[in-house]
Amino acid sequence: PSVLDSFALLSGQLNTLNKVLKHEKTPLLRNQVIIPLVLSPDRDEEIMRQTEGRVPVFSHEVVPDHLRTKPDPEVEEQEKQLITDAARISPDVAQKQIQSLNKMCSNLLEKISKEERESESGGLRQNKQTFNPADTNALVAAVAFGKGLSNRRPPGSGGSVQSGQPGAGAIIAGASGMQQVPMSGAPAPQQPMLAGVQMAQAGQPGK
Repeated sequence: PSVLDSFALLSGQLNTLNKVLKHEKTPLLRNQVIIPLVLSPDRDEEIMRQTEGRVPVFSHEVVPDHLRTKPDPEVEEQEKQLITDAARISPDVAQKQIQSLNKMCSNLLEKISKEERESESGGLRQNKQTFNPADTNALVAAVAFGKGLSNRRPPGSGGSVQSGQPGAGAIIAGASGMQQVPMSGAPAPQQPMLAGVQMAQAGQPGK
């Protein structure tokens, strides 16, 4: 209720103010000149409170800036010159100039974004290593010399051994009787295969 009462009071005061301003006997405010009556270099707490701390003093230095209603004479002359130049240009020429300016801006933005992407990608390529040397060496050793490869076949694989691997013929020969038996993980059927592998490795010197 207190908020509604305050709102009603403010609304009534605003309506009264509008009626006074719209009255035919009220002079136009744009024709009135505001002049400072008191200038002081001292700090004014009332002005600080009214301006929410933006204007601490009301002196001869700040009065021209705060009470100015027109720009500087130099700026006003430049604006007049720009308005005159703009009035001389036809709408078609102005549209062409706008399109050319937009095209130049878009090209410049594309170049800037391209440079940023290239710099980011170049920095990532220089800083981030794309391979692991230890994994590469281990892979080369496994392919070239068979280092780290297991001689046991995993249970349930049942696949044929490639003939290009060292000792593959001996594995097939030693395990030919085993392939017909389902590999259930029993250790007994794997012994002939191991013996065949060991025999093949022993029969090839330097392996």
